[in-house]
Amino acid sequence: MRDIDPNFDPALHILTDSSYFEDMSVGQRFVIPSRTLGDANFAAFQLASGDNHPIHYDVEYCRKKGHPHMLAHGFQIAIQTAPGAGMLPHVLEESLIGLIEQSSKFLVPVYCGDTVYPALEISELIPGKTTGVIVLSSTVHNQHRQLVMRGEQKMLVRKRSPT
Repeated sequence: MRDIDPNFDPALHILTDSSYFEDMSVGQRFVIPSRTLGDANFAAFQLASGDNHPIHYDVEYCRKKGHPHMLAHGFQIAIQTAPGAGMLPHVLEESLIGLIEQSSKFLVPVYCGDTVYPALEISELIPGKTTGVIVLSSTVHNQHRQLVMRGEQKMLVRKRSPT
């Protein structure tokens, strides 16, 4: 057996201290890393979703329809705002119960090769007795600074236990 490091504790191997409902504030922003959507992203989405329409997977079909490249499915853009793709679930590590609602509106087409910039921002805090709902405005911009998607997500979060 290898030597055990008495100075290492896996329980302390965390990204950030955990926050609770009371620690959050309207206007708090959580940026999700940008990414360029390429062929692999489109193929992975097709595999996961089962979607097989050629507008999303056949470049020549898309060009015949007047598009410069494959058109991203709206859900492929919405998943870019998954809270787990950024820091929010780490910030809420001990208090997060779960995502309870999501809606999106798709405003501008996103094509293969576009770079997306997702973000979440707290727009409302709805307190309950032992939990609260964090309402998040979700946005995705493209490399041309266009807002391509906006939506809303709601997360159920614990309040601190009274001590």
